Amino acid sequence: MQQTNYLKWTRVILAILFFVPILLYFIDFAGIIPDSLHSLLHLQLVPAVLGGFAGLLIVQLLLAFLLGRIYCSVICPAGVLQDIINRIYCTGKKKKKGSRRFRYTPPMNLLRYVLLGATVLLALVGITELVVWLDPYSNFGRIAANLFRPVYIWGNNLLAGLLAQADNYTLYHVTIKTVTTAGLIAGITALATFIVMVSLRGRLFCNTLCPVGAFLSLISRYSLFTISFDKTVCNSCGNCERACKAEAIDSKNLRVDTSRCVDCFNCISTCKKASLQYGVNPLYKKRKEKESVPAVEKQPMAYSRRSFLATGATVAVTLPVVSAVAQTVQGKGEKRAPITPPGSIDLERFRDKCTGCHLCVAKCPSQILRPAGLQFGLGYLLRPHVSYQDSYCNYECTICSEVCPTHAIRPLSVEEKVTTQIGIANFYIDRCIVKTEGTDCGACSEHCPTQAVHMVPYTGTLTIPEVIPDLCVGCGGCESICPVRPERAIIVLANTVHQYVQKPDEEEVRDIQIDDFGF
Repeated sequence: MQQTNYLKWTRVILAILFFVPILLYFIDFAGIIPDSLHSLLHLQLVPAVLGGFAGLLIVQLLLAFLLGRIYCSVICPAGVLQDIINRIYCTGKKKKKGSRRFRYTPPMNLLRYVLLGATVLLALVGITELVVWLDPYSNFGRIAANLFRPVYIWGNNLLAGLLAQADNYTLYHVTIKTVTTAGLIAGITALATFIVMVSLRGRLFCNTLCPVGAFLSLISRYSLFTISFDKTVCNSCGNCERACKAEAIDSKNLRVDTSRCVDCFNCISTCKKASLQYGVNPLYKKRKEKESVPAVEKQPMAYSRRSFLATGATVAVTLPVVSAVAQTVQGKGEKRAPITPPGSIDLERFRDKCTGCHLCVAKCPSQILRPAGLQFGLGYLLRPHVSYQDSYCNYECTICSEVCPTHAIRPLSVEEKVTTQIGIANFYIDRCIVKTEGTDCGACSEHCPTQAVHMVPYTGTLTIPEVIPDLCVGCGGCESICPVRPERAIIVLANTVHQYVQKPDEEEVRDIQIDDFGF
């Protein structure tokens, strides 16, 4: 093995060390993976920017300036997933000689830099829809949370059933309630986009649609270390060009487009003449020959018209389809504002910072966070909202605020959490079975941890719920247990700006446990 082959295998090992823990963190439902692993997600470029992690952002920029777009092939889980798809596709095509090979194509600079500029400008004025749809990490998150995680849980349930037949109860059956139609469609769309683009043109997504890839390309042009040709050795066999999944190597003219190179080092490992070297950028070498200038400096801002139209058509067709299908999950006449997780502070801030990666959805132990469809409008599409259909927000749980990589959900202490009012319970007496059926209930009062909902005399021996708004934190214990259907008699309505309440005395706080019957 050539010494330069170690570059590729080092990259592969590092990519595995990043990708596998991130994937496991998304799909883990049993709490086996340490919570500290969420720090890996702060290394993602878009979350670092939105979360205001200036130190991490500077590190990423220095890394790109020193080594090139190593972020795209090692740190970004969406990039590694595309490499896995490419490997699977390669394996299926190996029997045919010369199949599954790439060829050099001119860069589509117009498309990628227009998308980058539009993404940045719109984000600056508070319109983050392009960030939501194009951020590679968030797309991976939607794939992992809405596709890989349900498949993993389905496999667990299948195996648990088989083991139970043999009187082995090591595994247990798990019910998943967080996958909505909108989330499922978003995950399928993202995965299908990766598969189609990889199978046709390798890292086409990274070099056309991805704003992170476009931004890093501006830096990687001038990286200190790049891949370049030793023209005295190269025989123009074309092996490197056919191995370059970024389609950035022009073996005929012995050029490497460093703005598109993702430092996978496949080209170096396939070069039999060792004519490709990873070393100091020729731009910084004191040479007089024009060919010493990096290829990207000599290439015009060109793009393939056919590729531009094909990619543009993909984007134009995909987004309306997703929006149209997501419309089918629109609630019946629902006009209420979404309840946002504790720590999100207010609706507008949360909408601007959340990229819909769905990590909080996957990690919520109560499964009350759900990806939104269009029931709250297009501007809230795919962001998580709190739903009390099946459960409630645990009184002292702060997991969603701990794992959010963009700090759209600000980290909360337990003391802050128990006094944060995300909504207020509203009681509708005409729906309550105490009035409609003349029978005792009191389930809502029994399951209120702060006693904001308590029972007062109604008629005869009957008592009926009453809400004290100043004590309510909007946890949903009352709404989730209310037996009235289809419209419950007590419903939590959102605070678009979160408020704070005084913490009740310890003896008034109840550790509620809701069973199947609710009493």
